[in-house]
Amino acid sequence: MKAPSKAPAGAGPRRTGPTLTLELALTDSSGGPVCGVDEAGRGPWAGPVSAGAVILNPDDLPEGIDDSKALTHARREALEIEIKARALAWGVGFASVEEIDQLNILQATGLAMRRAVEGLAIPPAAALVDGSYRFKLPCPIQTVVKGDSLSLSIAAASILAKTARDRLMVELDGTYPGYGFAGHKGYNAPIHAAALKALGPSPAHRRSWAPIRALLEPAGG
Repeated sequence: MKAPSKAPAGAGPRRTGPTLTLELALTDSSGGPVCGVDEAGRGPWAGPVSAGAVILNPDDLPEGIDDSKALTHARREALEIEIKARALAWGVGFASVEEIDQLNILQATGLAMRRAVEGLAIPPAAALVDGSYRFKLPCPIQTVVKGDSLSLSIAAASILAKTARDRLMVELDGTYPGYGFAGHKGYNAPIHAAALKALGPSPAHRRSWAPIRALLEPAGG
């Protein structure tokens, strides 16, 4: 019998990617299809927050689905096409800057998630939601901390949310030039802070955001 090969000396534990284990268990207990739900854009200074919802087909899974943050831009875009073509259902939802300022980012994130789930062609019996907060969605939910590294459906949702929001930020870069939205996607970056001080906030900025308010306050104010 051939001995199993050993890992190279000094190699750390092999990283295992997300699986369908949680989906299959929740499908059994809920009696119907399960979607994964994740968001993108909770932390930026500008732009909407987005959410994705995906019901994967266990018999037709795109290869390489992973947490969107672990993938390159090109790989995310390629997987977005595969996920939309092969999933049983998918949806993307947004909450606008105005809704973020009116509701707060947590509630706006829940709104984007609800819109994503409501956009599914197949109503889910339950949802796996990344994180620990129990958002009110149109179906029962199970929260999963670091879900995008554990659940294939959540990871797929993270990819759709990220690619959709990135495209919108590129469009906003054309609408409001000078801030660098196409590069930093609205997040904190030196070029972004410098543009805010020079140009002031655009309609795409979250004016309720503490970092924005601090940058706009007069010195010593």
